[in-house]
Order: sequence, then structure tokens, then C-alpha cells
Amino acid sequence: MPYIFAVTIPYTAITIIFIVLVTLLAAFIRRISRDKCLNDFEQNMVTLENTSGKIIWGKLRVENTGLEFIYLTTHKDQEGHDEASYILYKHEYPNIAALIRYHDELSESNKKKRERELTKTYHPSLPRRLKRKILNVFKTIRDSVMEVVNTLVSLAKKTTPARGVLTSQDKYVTQMKQELAGSVGASYEPLLERYIGRRVVLELLKGDKVLEYCGVLKDYTADFVEIIDVNYKPKEDQPTRKADLVVPRKYGVVRHLGE
Repeated sequence: MPYIFAVTIPYTAITIIFIVLVTLLAAFIRRISRDKCLNDFEQNMVTLENTSGKIIWGKLRVENTGLEFIYLTTHKDQEGHDEASYILYKHEYPNIAALIRYHDELSESNKKKRERELTKTYHPSLPRRLKRKILNVFKTIRDSVMEVVNTLVSLAKKTTPARGVLTSQDKYVTQMKQELAGSVGASYEPLLERYIGRRVVLELLKGDKVLEYCGVLKDYTADFVEIIDVNYKPKEDQPTRKADLVVPRKYGVVRHLGE
């Protein structure tokens, strides 16, 4: 009996330490990570189109927990409250229909920065393509982390003396895996990767209509796709304006190569 106790404690301790370390890693990654597509629009004047039809406009600030649109001037709402900004929390991202960066609303410095981005993005150079291929290797490894964690935890629950601890803590273990999955996310999409830097046709679902917009595919993440240099018309009765778009992948899909 003393021998069994001596063997059980190390295995149990190692398993618990592993879970704690993975949870801490997931929390750290989640705290510092920001969506690349959203981050491209930071400190620019951006229009938020909500799925409910609500329009928000302001200078965008991006955090890992959400977005803040800072108004140029404070204004009063219908109830007489002073409002200087609008905060959209991360759990409200499903309400985003589109984020639009109109070119004619950019400052001169941001216009120049955007032009440099377009020049680098459209038909990227060989060194830029090589850099992206190298980064994609790390993305692929990162996207496999959850599979490894699931396998290790399942194996530990079946074969190690710590299985009793893990089985009794199923809720905690599941939460840990979900946190890690939310932190790393799936980000590599082979179908989209070959069209980075090329003109594509985006199908965007708006209400019961599917609209098409042609632009340069700049980037994508697990949740969003970024198309730049688009002739964008918010509504049929409104004029077309040059803009860049970040749209949720649940509403916007790259359907065609546009060149």
C-alpha cells in the first residue's frame, strides 16, 4: 500500500501541473492576442454595421476582449445622456455585419499607410510570400495544439493513476480545453491562402440578400476576412464609395477569383 501511494502521487501531481500550465498558457495567449483583421483597422475611422441595422462610427480601438469606437465629439442620446464612445464586447461579435473603413474618412497619414499596405498586399513579392509560408507552418502547428491536448487528457483519464482526479474534474478539464481552443483558434485555410494578395469576389449576406463585392484579399482569421480596395455601397439608394472591409466569415465568403 505505501508503494502504490508513492507511485500515485507523482502521476497525479504531474497531470494536475500539466492542466494548470496549459490553462495558464491559454489565459496568457488569450490576453495578448488580437484578431489580425480587426487590428488592421485600429486607430482608423471605422463604420460598424450591426446585423440589427444599427450604425456606429468612430476611431477604432482594438482589444482582445472587444472593440471601442471613440466618437470625434460627445453627443447626447435620446434620453439625454452624454456619450463619447461605443463598446462592443467580444461575445457580441456575432452581431457584426461588417466593419467598413472608407478611404475618404482617413487622415492623410492613414491614407499613406493604407496605400503602402495595398502596394505590399496586391501581388506580393517573393520575400513576402516566403515569409507568409513560414508563418503558416507555425499556424498549422498552433492549430494542432488542441488535438494534442485532447489526446493527452483522454489518455491520462484512461491509463494513469490520475484518472480518478481527471474524471471527477471533467467540467474543469472541458473548460480548460475550451479556453485553449478559443485562444489559438483555427487560422489556416488552404482554399483562401492561394488567393491572398489577389482580387477576389466576396459574397456578403445582408438580410435576405447576397451582395457581391470585388476587392483584394488581404488576410483572414478564424472569425473574419479582410478585403481591401472595394467599391462599397451600404444600401441600394446610396452612392458607391471606396472602402476596405472586415466581415465575419459566417456572413462573408470568398466565392470567386476576380482576375
